[in-house]
Amino acid sequence: MDDHSQPSAHLVGACGAGMKALAEVLLDADWSLSGSDLLPASAGAQTLIRRGMVIHQGHSKENLPPSTDRLIYSPAIPANNSERIEAARRHLPQFSYGQMIGQLMAASTGVCIAGTHGKSTTTAMTACILDRARRLSAVVMGAELCDGGRSGWSGSGDLFVAESCEFQQSFLDFKPKYTAILSIEPDHFDCYPSLDSLTSAFCDFAGGTSADGVLLVNNDCDVSATVSSQVSIQSKRVSFGSKTTADWMAVDCRPTTSGSRFGLSHQGKSITDVELGLFGRHNMMNALAAAALCCEIGIAPEIVREALARFRGIRRRFEFVGEWNGVTFFDDYAHHPTAVKVTLETLRQVVGNRRIRCVFQPHQVRRTVELMDEFAASFSAADEVLLAPVFAARESTGEQPVLVSRELAGRISSNGVAARAFASLDQIVSTLDDASCPGDVIVTMGAGDIDRIHHEFIRRVQSDSSAG
Repeated sequence: MDDHSQPSAHLVGACGAGMKALAEVLLDADWSLSGSDLLPASAGAQTLIRRGMVIHQGHSKENLPPSTDRLIYSPAIPANNSERIEAARRHLPQFSYGQMIGQLMAASTGVCIAGTHGKSTTTAMTACILDRARRLSAVVMGAELCDGGRSGWSGSGDLFVAESCEFQQSFLDFKPKYTAILSIEPDHFDCYPSLDSLTSAFCDFAGGTSADGVLLVNNDCDVSATVSSQVSIQSKRVSFGSKTTADWMAVDCRPTTSGSRFGLSHQGKSITDVELGLFGRHNMMNALAAAALCCEIGIAPEIVREALARFRGIRRRFEFVGEWNGVTFFDDYAHHPTAVKVTLETLRQVVGNRRIRCVFQPHQVRRTVELMDEFAASFSAADEVLLAPVFAARESTGEQPVLVSRELAGRISSNGVAARAFASLDQIVSTLDDASCPGDVIVTMGAGDIDRIHHEFIRRVQSDSSAG
């Protein structure tokens, strides 16, 4: 392939999770890529650089290579971004992340997974099953596999799998044949001021399912069930969940020493047993959704079982990140009260009566304020909560990040769980350094940069040990 025929693109916001996945798929297809991001290249983005992608820190019109033939931008990049302005001056076509995924999906058969909780894990499970069945053409998701670190990759099959986020209605750019909708709860308040507006968007998304396709919804979630009943489609409608009215059920669910196990049942008939290397009922429900979707696609149950047994999870989802001086570290992406509660309850089941210190970084001031009561009640399985300032993504907030965290700390304490708010992540690291004892469990939680806490803590402990 010569330089003139090789497709090329410049990605603005290249270090975001979804954009990284897209870049990985495009690189697999031999595209020439460049990009930029306000943040320095993460460890994940470094893998793109090693594959030949040039990533600039900061935005500037000079970042666009003379030869690039299109610009792709993340949902967080506005039209007045200097690189988008330069692309417009050059008359280069510009595509949002969602629009680009929609174009790639149109060349295959689309498989989309949407919902407030479990999207990334269910997408990863689905992709791994289809990959094992040699049916995967590509996958893009918002998290990295624990095995290998990829969040996007290509296969030789016919099915394009996409984690489908409702933020800014970007999932409406996708036209799937197979659609899965997990639980639906208020979350992106900057896009959906009411539950009705959120439900309407999911109805529009479900309505994009092709007539010869399948719509799979979570029967345990009233809003998801409402979407299925309200949307006007010719597609086959199928449900999964724990209620006996669901078409696909997980039966005889039980924990094991290394994860969990359940029986996959379809309309009362036993299909196969599923053994997972992941803890928690929520992961059994994610596996149920992936298994049901793949069985509806036509994947053999034994392939579903084998792929799920090999699945080792995705990063920042109840991820064990190490142990130092008898202190055990976990990391999780939870930034919604439901996810916080489920993660801590699962952790309590795993570690028993060991002291759990939860280091939580709320994500977005408005989300934290709108869900203050729910957040305050979600930490009951922890012994202590250390709160970082709110990570104010896409917000201009002044002193609010610190003030809102202080209010949340007070509300958590009034519910009987010790909680303190801190002015910075560094203060939290120092506190953990002084107060942690062998046997403690520290879990960092949030969708911002909270995951650097355990790395910094371990670095300090190692430094102290060397000095000693």
